[in-house]
Amino acid sequence: MRSTSIFSTSLLAALPLTAQAASGSGKSTRYWDCCKPSCSWPGKAAVSQPVFACDANFNRISDPNARSGCDGGPAYSCADHTPFAINDDLAYGFAATAISGGSEASWCCACYALTFNSGPVAGKTMIVQSTSTGGDLGNNHFDLAMPGGGVGLFNGCNSQFGGIPGATYGGISDRSECASLPDALKPGCQFRFDWFKNADNPTFTFKQVQCPAELVARTGCKRPDDGDFPAFSPPSGSGSKGGPIVANPASTKPSSPSPSPNDSCGATPPTSCAAPKYAQCGGNGFTGCTTCEAGSTCTFSNDWYSQCI
Repeated sequence: MRSTSIFSTSLLAALPLTAQAASGSGKSTRYWDCCKPSCSWPGKAAVSQPVFACDANFNRISDPNARSGCDGGPAYSCADHTPFAINDDLAYGFAATAISGGSEASWCCACYALTFNSGPVAGKTMIVQSTSTGGDLGNNHFDLAMPGGGVGLFNGCNSQFGGIPGATYGGISDRSECASLPDALKPGCQFRFDWFKNADNPTFTFKQVQCPAELVARTGCKRPDDGDFPAFSPPSGSGSKGGPIVANPASTKPSSPSPSPNDSCGATPPTSCAAPKYAQCGGNGFTGCTTCEAGSTCTFSNDWYSQCI
């Protein structure tokens, strides 16, 4: 559904000389097709590198030209390209996008703050990085990457690990069904029923923002004009437990030494809090659980991200 292998180097000429922030009103859907993300192909946009793709066991692969698993190849979506909560009102994630007036040359690896205005998530904000597009997307359409959200047009999950239950569009219908997914995808599936409150395609307003370092760390992809866009700041009085989270990774460095794999991952943990396996457990500015549930260890990845594995 998302892995268009046609090289789009010619699209680079369409990039504006001066960055213009995209904004407007949009609609959402959800999906997880396991395919190699469209923005993982080289030549799609002027970016630091294509979005990471992974093998069938969720290990990053080094060949950006590897064929998609949806086309009989070894490249699939990475398990850490799934949504995660920062606090009750703010979450980060990824999406396939189709934004009016643009193309993959302007969408790939750009980040957008979506402020939902319908359904049970009204008032919440999700910052997503664009990692793909799709032929079934309309204008100002964000297809949120959520494991168990439905495979859509293409299905690489069958070849990767035997398949995902649920409807082709919409996916599973109950949180308990997340248990049937690979362990690495379970937190992203559960996110839909927890922070996202099982919202069904909520609408939102959106604006382009600087990419949070946590998202760039997961995809490896950053646009050269990223610093031209505003950093997202949560509204005052929004109840944000962690305060402003987003920083420009190009200009902001950790104020303390990098955590080691065996320390508390650089943050003060909440009382009696244990993160599930594969969840984030540390990083600069992170204020969530810094200890992991039994069977996993908080492992340092970079200054911005540690994970329970």
